[in-house]
Amino acid sequence: MLSRQIPREILIPLIVACALFMEQVDSTVISTSLPAIATSLGEDPVALKLALTSYLLSLAVFIPASGWAADRYGARTVFRAAIVIFTIGSILCGMSTSLSDFVLYRIIQGMGGAMMVPVGRLVILRSIPKAQLVSALAWLTVPALLGPVLGPPLGGFITTYFDWRLIFYINVPIGVLGVILATRFIENVREEDVPPLDLRGLVLSGIGLSGLVFGFAVFGQELVPLWVAGGVTAIGLIALIFYVRHARVTPHAVLDLNLLRLPTFRAGVIGASLFRIGIGALPFLLPLMLQLTFGLSPFASGLMTFAASAGALIMKTTAAPIIRRFGFRRVLVVNSLLSAAFIASNALFTPNTPTFVIMAVLLIGGFFRSLEFTALNAIAYADVEPASMSRATSFASVGQQVSISLGVATAGIILEVMRDLRGETNLVLADFTPAFLIVALISASSVISFLRLPKDAGAEMAGRKVTPVEKDSLPDPRGEVQPNP
Repeated sequence: MLSRQIPREILIPLIVACALFMEQVDSTVISTSLPAIATSLGEDPVALKLALTSYLLSLAVFIPASGWAADRYGARTVFRAAIVIFTIGSILCGMSTSLSDFVLYRIIQGMGGAMMVPVGRLVILRSIPKAQLVSALAWLTVPALLGPVLGPPLGGFITTYFDWRLIFYINVPIGVLGVILATRFIENVREEDVPPLDLRGLVLSGIGLSGLVFGFAVFGQELVPLWVAGGVTAIGLIALIFYVRHARVTPHAVLDLNLLRLPTFRAGVIGASLFRIGIGALPFLLPLMLQLTFGLSPFASGLMTFAASAGALIMKTTAAPIIRRFGFRRVLVVNSLLSAAFIASNALFTPNTPTFVIMAVLLIGGFFRSLEFTALNAIAYADVEPASMSRATSFASVGQQVSISLGVATAGIILEVMRDLRGETNLVLADFTPAFLIVALISASSVISFLRLPKDAGAEMAGRKVTPVEKDSLPDPRGEVQPNP
C-alpha cells in the first residue's frame, strides 16, 4: 500500500534514510554531550575526541568490504545486518564505564555503520535512474538531516536533566523500524558474477587507514608516548604505499584507484575530503567552545547549534534547482569558499555575541554546507559505470570518513598545542580561534580540485541541457578531450 502511494524514487531513499538518521542522531548527540561524558568517565574533554575518531576509524577500515559484501550476499541482507550491529553497539555504548570501553563499543558501532550507509546509498544508485539521482539523494538526506536538527537539543536535554547514557538507547526503536521497512520494500539487489574479495588489499588498507587516523588522533595525548603515536602513523603511511602498489596490479582491488581517472569521481573524493576536514572539526569544536568557555549547559549549547542543521534541512528543497540552474562546477567552486568563510566566522564568537547572531550565522552556514554535500554526493557518481558502482560507493565513503576523522584530530591537536603554549590544562576562548581559522583554510583549499572540473560536469545528472558546441569541447569521462568530428 505504501509503495503505491509514494513514488519509488522517494520511498527507497526515505527507507535508507532511517539508517542515516540513526547515525546522524548518534554523532550529533555525542558531540553535544562530550564534556559531560568526559566528566563522568574522569577524562580530559579533548581526549574524548577518541570517541569520535574511533567510530570514524572503524568505518574507514570496514567500508572497503561493504561493496563486495553487498554484491556477494545482496544489498538488503547486508543492510539489515548492519543496522542490527549498529544498534547493538549503541546499547553497549550506553553501558560503558571507562574511556577504553567507550572507544571499543564505538568501534563496534562503526562496524555496523561501515556497511549501513554505503550499502544503503548503493541501493539507491542501482534503483534510481541517473536523471532522478539528485532529487533522490536530496530525499535521502531530508530525514537524515532531522538527526542533526534533533540531536543537539535532545542530547543536551538528556545530558542536562537525566543521564548521558540514555542518548544511546534512542537508536533502538529506529533500528527496529529500519529493519522492518528494509525487509518489506527493498529488493535484495546482488551481482551474478562476483570476484573474490581482495583480502590482501583489505588488510593493507585497514592497517594504513587505521594507523594514519589513530596515530594522528593520539598525538599530544598522554594515552601513549609520542614515539608510539609517530610510529603508528608511520606504519599507516607505509601500509598505504604498499596498498597503492598492490592496487595497480590487482584487477579487483578493494579500493579501485582507477576510478580516480574520472575527473568527476576524483573531485568527489579528493576535493570532498579536503572540504570535509573543516566540516568534520565543527561538531567537535563548537560544543566544546560553547560549554567550556561560554559556560553554557549541554542543553543550551544543543539548542544553539541545532541552527546549523536547520539550515541544512531548509536547503534540501532547493538543492536540485540550484544545481540545475548553475551546474555542478560553479556550485562546488563558489559554495566551498562560502562554506569555509562561515566556518572561519565561528572564531569571532564571544560570550557577549548575541544568541540570535550566532544562530543566524550557523543557520546560513549550514545551508551552504548542505548544498555542497548534496553536490559532492552526486557528482562523484556522474561518470561511474553501473558495474563499478559498488566499488565507487565504498571508495567515496572511505574518503568521507577518513577526512572527517582527520578534521576532528586536527582540531584536537590545535587545541592541545594552544593549551600547551600557555602552560595550562584548561581551555580558553583564545585556543579556539586558530582552530576554526586553520580548518576553514583547509576546507577552502578544496576549490583547487573543483576548478579542474569541466564546465558542464555531471550535466545529465543535474538535468541540464548541453549544446552540441559545448559537448564537443567537453572532456570525456576518462579526462581526454573529445575531438570534433
